[in-house]
Amino acid sequence: MKIICLLAALFFTVSIHAQDDVVVFRNIANDILLNGKAYENLRVLTKNIGARLPGSPQQLKAEKETARMMKKMGADTVYFQECMVPHWVRGEKETAYTTLADGNKKTLDICALGNSVGTGINGIKAQIVEVGSWKELDELGEKGIKGKIVFYNVHFNQTHIEPWRGYTETTEYRWNGASRAAKYGAIGTMLRSLASNTDDNPHTGGMKYNDSLPKIPCIAVSAVDGDYLSDELRKRKTISIFFRTTCKTLPKVVGHNVIGEIRGSSNPDQYITVGGHLDSWDLAEGAHDDGTGCVQSMELIRVYKKLKIIPKNTIRIVLFADEENGGAGADKYAELAKQKNEKLLFALESDDGGFVPRAFRFNLEEGKIEKFRKWIPLFYPYGVYKFEEGEAGADIEGLKPLGAVIAGLYPDPQRYFDVHHSKSDVFENVNKRELDLGAISMAQLVYLVDKYGIE
Repeated sequence: MKIICLLAALFFTVSIHAQDDVVVFRNIANDILLNGKAYENLRVLTKNIGARLPGSPQQLKAEKETARMMKKMGADTVYFQECMVPHWVRGEKETAYTTLADGNKKTLDICALGNSVGTGINGIKAQIVEVGSWKELDELGEKGIKGKIVFYNVHFNQTHIEPWRGYTETTEYRWNGASRAAKYGAIGTMLRSLASNTDDNPHTGGMKYNDSLPKIPCIAVSAVDGDYLSDELRKRKTISIFFRTTCKTLPKVVGHNVIGEIRGSSNPDQYITVGGHLDSWDLAEGAHDDGTGCVQSMELIRVYKKLKIIPKNTIRIVLFADEENGGAGADKYAELAKQKNEKLLFALESDDGGFVPRAFRFNLEEGKIEKFRKWIPLFYPYGVYKFEEGEAGADIEGLKPLGAVIAGLYPDPQRYFDVHHSKSDVFENVNKRELDLGAISMAQLVYLVDKYGIE
């Protein structure tokens, strides 16, 4: 029965698509699986360069190295697009501890959140007050919070099958938590790491201050230590902690989007944008976030040139600067495209990790995705089985008002938040075959969009 169903599906695929599309899909897959360079390029990006915080020397090194890679792959044009990026530095290794009932100290695993101010060299020490929601914070008010450190102990909702829902629901506490607590006189904040698992790794990430309120230092604590502190508060009612951070924000510096193009044969002034973000947080190597998206995007240049796939429209690979810390690269790309009145047909981003691909998400109304869904039978043999409405990616959202249809590669999400923004985001946690499958599906989708258009 399974064989009959498979044969029927293959017959259906061939009957509604030109036979050459099936052949091109197979050729793209075979070449990337046998000859792909994405994994080796990721090794260079992570092991030779490492973390790529905006404004850091590693950022500039990564820009030059990826430009070299795209030239070697045969891009017709490679260039830099200048933008001003923030320059936040972590400083010395963060330290924190709480004092036990017997007078001994227990060290806590913490990290500063991106953009946070530091505590100063002497650190801060105060009683912590635990909250699990904005409502609890507001109910405590100034009376319960002034002079204390607010501990946001907000967990992922583990009943969500898609971890992204849990992240979306909790990330507001990282982004706005410091200012919301400062409003009531808190001297610092501590956030349970935004992770779907429980381990000893604190997860960093960007936060934002309300400039009308005091800027107080904020840290993330590992899930294990977050659980420990919560348990101790239930037992002892009051706990004081000490933490010390020396992070600070320096003046903005020059950064770049790195762009490589395959010139279109008949419509060179119409563009299909494909990319990921080159910057990363600094606790690890930025492998899944978003080294994988960058090398998958660049692989499209190599495989198109190797297979002599000549696009009608210009394919533009963009490695965006500063996604993690404000989006300066995305803003600059959209700004210049608008100034030049560029015809942006389609934009595809990979920024959800290098895991096995499952779907594409389109930032389109449900009814307008139907044209793309007709292509699903071609993708099904390669593990991509769904085209759905959803967020496409932070770096390309600004292209939708300029007329582009935007989409994002959606890999299997179950392991992503184990490594996201933590010291676990390293090359060793990327599987070569899964990485290659993502590059395959991206190259295949771009091939169809270029051939058949988006209308």
